[in-house]
Amino acid sequence: MIVSPAFAGKTYAVLGLARSGLATVATLVASGAHVVAWDTREEAQALVADKAEIADPLTIDLAGFDGIVVSPGVPLNRHPIAEKAREAGVPIIGDIELFALARPSLPPHRVVGITGTNGKSTTTALIHHIIESAGIATRMGGNIGLPILGQEPLPEGGIYVLELSSYQIDLTYSLDCDVAVLLNITPDHLDRYDGFDGYVGSKARLFEMQSEGHDAVVAIDDEPSRAIATQVSARLHSVSALDVDTAAQALWPSLQGPHNAQNAAVAVAVGRALGITDAVIESALATFSSLPHRMQRVTEVNGVLYVNDSKATNAASTAPALAAYPAVEGKPRIHWILGGVAKTDNLDECVPYYGNVAHAYTMGESGHMFAELLRPHMEVDDSEMLLTAVRRTARVAQPGDVVLLSPACASFDQFRDFEARGDAFVAAVKALEEPDNG
Repeated sequence: MIVSPAFAGKTYAVLGLARSGLATVATLVASGAHVVAWDTREEAQALVADKAEIADPLTIDLAGFDGIVVSPGVPLNRHPIAEKAREAGVPIIGDIELFALARPSLPPHRVVGITGTNGKSTTTALIHHIIESAGIATRMGGNIGLPILGQEPLPEGGIYVLELSSYQIDLTYSLDCDVAVLLNITPDHLDRYDGFDGYVGSKARLFEMQSEGHDAVVAIDDEPSRAIATQVSARLHSVSALDVDTAAQALWPSLQGPHNAQNAAVAVAVGRALGITDAVIESALATFSSLPHRMQRVTEVNGVLYVNDSKATNAASTAPALAAYPAVEGKPRIHWILGGVAKTDNLDECVPYYGNVAHAYTMGESGHMFAELLRPHMEVDDSEMLLTAVRRTARVAQPGDVVLLSPACASFDQFRDFEARGDAFVAAVKALEEPDNG
């Protein structure tokens, strides 16, 4: 884990004891801080009872505390801890801010921070893969993988690659990224912000924290991102999905579709900003393996490709997936499985790509609504359940077709999270490969 003298003798409250909270407690205690920890789950409290004082920060005097470390999932626009902290004059921070405060005591290193509405995880993993391919020591964390505080510090010359959600940026005040990255901005998480402008402003703060001599990579394919690009003080590298040659992209199996063209364009620019050669970058693009649940090629069954894009929880993130498999000689080939907890009552971003869809299979809470919405445009099967949808695609799809789980919805009606939904899809597809023993 990361340990730093920056926290020695200080007092922190830690609210929320999931993975990042547990790593935070461990780092602070090992660094010589006094920690008050809280989670409503007694089993989580038990995990830190030997290290920290167990108390709800809402019920104690916070005067003199050096910070309240909260999980990014805590809605500060509604949670009473925000007012309690203001009254006590104590800053509310996240584990990424603790990492930023610890940086001066770590061996000399660089940090790449990636944000955006869609594509963050894939781009973070791709940049990490490029750095590894160059033989440079690297760690990946933030909103992906293991909490960064829980990982071993890098040796001198290493590069930390951090996926940063807007919530994490909101809780960070001193993270000066050597390379800050913005992929795109579309409306999302608006329940946590004062309108879309507030959400855009959260993304912009990543660049406001940068020193002038550092690098900013911004994809300028949407208007809010273009506006931020005009305001950065670091060295600006503007890129676009259109920068990627489609013939070259065809050689990158896990980076198909226009959204992955943007991800690749950004990753190339970051690699160059880090001094990595084009030859290494090109090789890494070809050898990159897609993350689970993000345009993940599962398998082929009877000539039909099955793709798990369960991470697509809104229409804006599903649209590029539909664009990734265009009709061949006028024949649409996508069998689209969608539905769950809808974030809107429309699929407007997906409309331009309806011509690529041969058949839709709706499921979950929004299944009936989306079935009615799509019927004027394509064949629709209101399947209700994911397993039912997969079985029906196996009867209908032809060799050369693509069965695409890209739900455009949250998962919480039928699944714990998008990972559980994607795992269920993979299991259902694998079952298609098994011989029928009935």
